Amino acid sequence: MNSSELIKFVTDKIDDMKARDVVEIDVSGRSTITDTLVICSGNSKRHVSSIAENLVVEAKQAGHAPLSVEGKADGEWVLVDMGEIVVHVMQDETRDFYQLEKLWQ
Repeated sequence: MNSSELIKFVTDKIDDMKARDVVEIDVSGRSTITDTLVICSGNSKRHVSSIAENLVVEAKQAGHAPLSVEGKADGEWVLVDMGEIVVHVMQDETRDFYQLEKLWQ
């Protein structure tokens, strides 16, 4: 999968789980870690964990297993590192507090 196909794959899988307020941010000139951030919100700890888990399962089945997953047990903020794309699934309060969009845009 090329970058645009991977972004579409990621956004489709988080949309399947009804993620809200999905934002894609191109950080390719500003980060050495990844090219794109995808940030979205879930309604509860369980919803945040479920969105991330669905992405992980679907990515593995498609042959693109994530490099790492952090925060799934807590459910406040789950980070799924897909290499070229890092996905942040957050509860609203956590997202408002850290303001990643403001930091990277």
